[in-house]
Amino acid sequence: MTKSPATGALILSDGTVFFGCGLGASGMAVGEVCFNTAMTGYQEILTDPSYAGQIITFTFPHIGNVGANPQDAETASPAAKSGLRGVVMRESVTPPASFRAKTPFDEWLMRSNIIGLSGIDTRALTQAIRETGMPSGVIAHDPEGALDIDAARAQAKSWPGLEGMDLAREVTCARSYASDETCWEWSRGFGKMQSPVRHVVVVDFGVKKNILRCLAQRGCKLTVVPAATSAEDILAHRPDGVFLSNGPGDPAATGTYAAPTVKALLASGVPLFGICLGHQILSLALGATTTKMLQGHHGANHPVKDLTTGKVEIVSMNHGFTVTRDSLPKGVVETHVSLFDGTNCGIAVKGKPVFSVQYHPEASPGPQDSAYLFERFMDLMKEKKTP
Repeated sequence: MTKSPATGALILSDGTVFFGCGLGASGMAVGEVCFNTAMTGYQEILTDPSYAGQIITFTFPHIGNVGANPQDAETASPAAKSGLRGVVMRESVTPPASFRAKTPFDEWLMRSNIIGLSGIDTRALTQAIRETGMPSGVIAHDPEGALDIDAARAQAKSWPGLEGMDLAREVTCARSYASDETCWEWSRGFGKMQSPVRHVVVVDFGVKKNILRCLAQRGCKLTVVPAATSAEDILAHRPDGVFLSNGPGDPAATGTYAAPTVKALLASGVPLFGICLGHQILSLALGATTTKMLQGHHGANHPVKDLTTGKVEIVSMNHGFTVTRDSLPKGVVETHVSLFDGTNCGIAVKGKPVFSVQYHPEASPGPQDSAYLFERFMDLMKEKKTP
């Protein structure tokens, strides 16, 4: 171990080292290095459980300007942690410049036990990821500059990567709980759902708070259950619909126990709606396959075409695996596609109240381009309920 003028570093599995200024928590963490193109919403991104096992590089240089506050955290379950391994940015964190800020960003990173790194060439790192894929890497921070680069390089090389990892078990809730918080409104904050019209069971693979709020806002009584909950236990709640949430890791690994559950739910006829990992698990249950992507989709400016209407939505995405279009079985219709690379972004089952999307309609990048998906789910539950 040698002392360095730098207090932080990102060490990639190919041996490349980016030295910079460490911030937030001290120590070392290993994960998959990806990049995110969003200009805002960094606290929501860093608390999204879908990023478990990853080190996020922001392509936008100024991160942390608006500080942090308790309202913008997306980790839904008190028992779950986001599982994020670290964050990389170009510029140093400046003092917060927002009336909503409660904590400076660098202080929030330390409290959240997230290792940060600033002052590196994020454009060069992003270009490398685009050309060769998302590498394994170690992010390190020592305030004294005592960085063990050799140990970090060995750890990065030996880390197996996200393929084959079931990370949903690490971020799911420990036990079932109810949620009734509704969407944020100016001068009012978050509300409480008062008059439920539907009961929805949410299978928590790493669900975001704002997904729960969007459902509660539309009158859904929510029962959130752990990822490995059986179909029998889910249906025992007598739900009007079942929601399959977002989450991290390899869908094929989580699918070993989740896909059979979803198959049983499909057979029951209950309306199903999936987002992100939930979309992939539903696809696996229907007989499709998933594959690892080179660089994934991470950002809030992704164009997606709705093939049923011809409209284009600007959406938020966060996934490193994709449903293989050619594997979709008969009776399953592709409903949405990415206009960046043509990958699948949505499916529906002919003749059944079942659909899912790869992107995040609750994240409001459009800002409301995709809100209709929650209304579609409500309509399907209403139709199923009506004699």
